[in-house]
Amino acid sequence: MIQDLKVTDLIPHRAPFLWVDSMIGYDQSSLITEKYIPEDLDVFKGHYPGHPILPGVLLCEAIFQTGALFIALLLKESQVPSMGVPVLTRVEGIKFKRPVGPGDTIRMKVALKETLGGAWFLKGTLRVKEKVSVQVDFACTLANLK
Repeated sequence: MIQDLKVTDLIPHRAPFLWVDSMIGYDQSSLITEKYIPEDLDVFKGHYPGHPILPGVLLCEAIFQTGALFIALLLKESQVPSMGVPVLTRVEGIKFKRPVGPGDTIRMKVALKETLGGAWFLKGTLRVKEKVSVQVDFACTLANLK
């Protein structure tokens, strides 16, 4: 199913603020995505010049976008008409364990912890070089942004 879909078919994010390149694994309990971090990103010019690292807020955003994609896939699969787009409503317990730099490929996994009413409670993990870089619990609901 995910092989036939593009990230931009499911969420409204676009360059330069799209932090997911591809969806590589999906089931009803989780989604795995990837993003290549280009060496020439402007952010590297000013975030620890000489030793550039991608800001943690952008790593979290990659996880949150993966969560939005996961919810969009679940809704598409259930064939329920969309009542909006997934938006972030809660963030808890962020842990930063290792930096991400120019030329790295990051892999995000978002897993469903529970649903409650119109909210999805998720656990996100971002890996770089197969090691955990960021972990975060978060929640999303649907919002009509029109």
